[in-house]
Amino acid sequence: MQRSGGCQCGAVRYQISGDALYVALCHCRDCQRSAGAPNVVWAAFNEAQFAVIAGDAKTVNLTGDSFRSFCSDCGTGLYFRNQTVLPGLVDVQAVTFDDPSAFPPGAHIQYAERQRWMDGADALHKFERYPPG
Repeated sequence: MQRSGGCQCGAVRYQISGDALYVALCHCRDCQRSAGAPNVVWAAFNEAQFAVIAGDAKTVNLTGDSFRSFCSDCGTGLYFRNQTVLPGLVDVQAVTFDDPSAFPPGAHIQYAERQRWMDGADALHKFERYPPG
């Protein structure tokens, strides 16, 4: 099965063939800072399953062996590689797929670094859209 995705502005597009090896919510501090969010959902694939089909993502290395790629036009985080920890794999930010619902997470990783205030997030009041003024 082939699935596609890309950045918010459409400048960078990628395609995946086959199924994800795993999908996980990452709570590491590096992901938090990169995304500006408490966690990131990653879908892991073998490098051979992944191809950029349009545009060129910018890749930065800020923490040792970790390489994060994102759209230099709109800033959308797209994929991640670390040959020391994840040899031969590429982690794709699952919400950048055209159909992100096809990649539900099956685990939490780097949970020790989670933001503790997320522990009670399910109990917060929920609004379908912005709350009334």
